[in-house]
Amino acid sequence: MRSRMVEQGAVLAALAICAAGLLGFALLLGLASGEPHHFDTTVLLALRQPNGEPIGPHWLALAMRDITALGGMAVLTLAGLVAFGALALRRRWRAVWLLLLSLPGAMLLNTLLKQGFDRPRPDLVSRLAEVATSSFPSGHAMLSAVGYLTLGALLAAAAERRRDRGYILGVAVALTLLVGSSRVFLGVHWPSDVLAGWCLGAAWAMGCWLLLRAWPRRDRKPPPPEA
Repeated sequence: MRSRMVEQGAVLAALAICAAGLLGFALLLGLASGEPHHFDTTVLLALRQPNGEPIGPHWLALAMRDITALGGMAVLTLAGLVAFGALALRRRWRAVWLLLLSLPGAMLLNTLLKQGFDRPRPDLVSRLAEVATSSFPSGHAMLSAVGYLTLGALLAAAAERRRDRGYILGVAVALTLLVGSSRVFLGVHWPSDVLAGWCLGAAWAMGCWLLLRAWPRRDRKPPPPEA
């Protein structure tokens, strides 16, 4: 009974995150076209000194460059392949399908959205990293949300204690927030780009989890025959 209530609570939480993420993304669509919003410009300028240099000590900018790499396609693909191999060895086929659906699908969706909106990158402050694609929505923010939340959910499902599950999910959320924040600090994204990436990434990750959960379980071992 208790486990059933926990499962129902997890499903309701996933539905709420999915709905909130889609609603947040819809509200941010208006900022993807036209002149930069006051919110975007205020945040970017607050992260720069009057001489144009980033705020904080010198090592902070270097750390942000390292952190932003955690949301890059190469790092997330490598992490996904490692998790794919581990799950395949354990024959966790539903989890394997979740990985195959979530991360590659999010990469394709983000590419299509960037091409569709074609929002220019910020030119209000100096950029501390090289960029080549459009700005909305942030690929690093969206893909890190999908990748780390999906991997965190899979690891948390295997944890037995509640505090272990809370720690795993907390780390996944913290990594997602750090990666997105680093993009704004480096001046390569408007804050609304990152917020949109977080919203859509969380909604995509939870939507994939709910979709795979609704499929019939085929990786369960049949009950042993009676003696």
